[in-house]
Amino acid sequence: MTNSIMRKSFIGLLGMLFSATLWAHGGAAGTDTDQCKFELEPEHWIHYTAYQPTKFPAEEFCGNLPDTDTLTQLVFDYQDVRYRNRAVEFEVTKEPEGNRVFFQAAKKYKSGTVVLKLPNGVSEAGKYLIHITLLGANNDNLDAHMSFVAGRGAATSNASLFMYVLFFFAALYVLYLSHAGFKAKVDELLGKSKDV
Repeated sequence: MTNSIMRKSFIGLLGMLFSATLWAHGGAAGTDTDQCKFELEPEHWIHYTAYQPTKFPAEEFCGNLPDTDTLTQLVFDYQDVRYRNRAVEFEVTKEPEGNRVFFQAAKKYKSGTVVLKLPNGVSEAGKYLIHITLLGANNDNLDAHMSFVAGRGAATSNASLFMYVLFFFAALYVLYLSHAGFKAKVDELLGKSKDV
């Protein structure tokens, strides 16, 4: 009986995990709720994800970066192959002043993925703007902009906490199934709780 309940609970947790994963960037079919992208032209996008791996190793960010003065990686993925043959230039400015805090000269990224490393991130809390310019022939450039706020001090997201709890219970379940002594102890404790 106990084994059956634990199996059903584990399967339920896995179901919730996969449901949350499907909601991560796009919502339901036919809708687009992804806020982490730049529109270059109508229906043509660059997807953006930010990381602060030193302080938040398992987290992805978009509009809010929790910390300042820490390694920050800005990752851009072209969602349209035709842009991969164009040189692209990146700039990050502090707003509203417009002071440049990062610049990467134009170059081509054939893989379609660009990783910009800001070794010390940004130095102060506040609003920043990412400027992307895809250089074209005859000055036919495409410009896109996206803002983010740094220094919000966000803790681990609820999704990450859920993942940690899920992995903890999954590890306990595996231990329960594979270790006879642990299984006997859990069964004994569950038996005592039924008697109460």
